[in-house]
Amino acid sequence: MINGTNGLVLITGTTSGVGLNTLKPLIRSGWDILAINRSNKRALIESSKILSDSELKKIQFFEIDLSNLDMVRDVSNKIIEKFGSSIKVLICNAAVYKPRLRKPERSAQGFENSMAVNHLGHFLLINLVLEKMLSSKKDILIKEKITSFVPRITILGTVTANYKELGGKIPIPAPADLGDLSGFEKGFLAPISMANGKKFKPGKAYKDSKLCNMITVQEIAKRFTSEKIICNSLYPGCVAKTQLFRSTPWIFRIFFPIFQRFITGGYVSERIAGERVALIATGSEYTQSGVHWSWGNRQKLGRKAFPQKLSERIIDPTNSKKLWELSKKLVGLY
Repeated sequence: MINGTNGLVLITGTTSGVGLNTLKPLIRSGWDILAINRSNKRALIESSKILSDSELKKIQFFEIDLSNLDMVRDVSNKIIEKFGSSIKVLICNAAVYKPRLRKPERSAQGFENSMAVNHLGHFLLINLVLEKMLSSKKDILIKEKITSFVPRITILGTVTANYKELGGKIPIPAPADLGDLSGFEKGFLAPISMANGKKFKPGKAYKDSKLCNMITVQEIAKRFTSEKIICNSLYPGCVAKTQLFRSTPWIFRIFFPIFQRFITGGYVSERIAGERVALIATGSEYTQSGVHWSWGNRQKLGRKAFPQKLSERIIDPTNSKKLWELSKKLVGLY
């Protein structure tokens, strides 16, 4: 039973993949968990496959469709009312990726869906819980010991959103690039479906949404000192066999894991990726804010996470401020 006396982690997207595999290492480290998913039923079923009954008691599930900002606001406020000052870690993990769409799907508010889920839903969630996290006490109970802990926000990034890395330069369908954010400025409603206001490209829409995630980290780190809150992102490695790719062509789902495992050496299992997320989100070594942590594109035994260099598209302060302000308008925080 979650009562808010232990340190709490709020995490999105735990029905499969990396999010699901982040649960066990968090629980073993002494954390209680608030898990946000589209389906509580599915989340419980999948969690039951890898967790013991005693471990499941350390989780409370909440049902939110992150694309629906009204639902994000409503359920988040209920979470905050009950657990607000006990939430010490927020992990933004949930994502959708549908590269085969011919036309954009729309959220309840009319926004292109991958941007709505991956960026806007998380952006609203962050802003709703941020005040409570900033004002919470630093002393928390972990494994029956009082521990001092600065609150943290950890967001899953991707190599394909970072132009400093080879994966970020792949021109198929196009590199991540928000342009002048004219799509956001014009309200991001139909017929607009891309942040830069240009023609819809589903694969690029995903990359752009993850670019927004990584820029958001930089803006939070700029606005608040690491004594108040630590905000970082990470790329845990190429999790080539995951439900994130369920909408890709079948031949991709077969050969991409083989390619990453035996050609590039970048393959990482969901279990290892989950352990890495838990480590960055709660580990005592990772207290520098504004860092994008990576293990590299080629996995090496025993390698520790290191700060990955980021492109100007991510770290530019003018761009990050503009994205922050426009995102606030889109999610109704003005």
